[in-house]
Amino acid sequence: MTIWVDADACPAVVRDIICRAAQRTATAAVFVANRALKLPASPHLRSIVVGQGFDVADQEIARQCQAGDLLVSGDIPLAAAVLAKGAAAVNFRGEAYSPDTIEGQLTLRDFMDNLRASGIQSGGPPPFSQADRQHFANRLDQWLAGHPRRGTRD
Repeated sequence: MTIWVDADACPAVVRDIICRAAQRTATAAVFVANRALKLPASPHLRSIVVGQGFDVADQEIARQCQAGDLLVSGDIPLAAAVLAKGAAAVNFRGEAYSPDTIEGQLTLRDFMDNLRASGIQSGGPPPFSQADRQHFANRLDQWLAGHPRRGTRD
């Protein structure tokens, strides 16, 4: 089991929570981004730097993610792709994506994209709060407690 992190948009506090949890539970965590990341030295933490370009990190994660893995990302299409492979997915606030609800989330995302493209300002998500941080940490701990470790994949 590997935790895959869409690291380009990952808040630093979420990255720190993942690093600590991965080290504590001896779980592989792979951070994929289009830039180098500073991660603590650990055999359980790895980063993959991909080239610049639209969705390059997402494509790499979708290619490597397997059934039983966990994706941490705010990207709904990427979540849909890994759910289809049998992986689990949560956003940076700890809200789980589900095969039962992902189609509706994709539809809403596309609708909001169309609104923004037509010039309607929809605002963004609220600032990341202490409650969001705690909810993410709790969700990650729950997920890790229910999944056996396979160690780091090469």
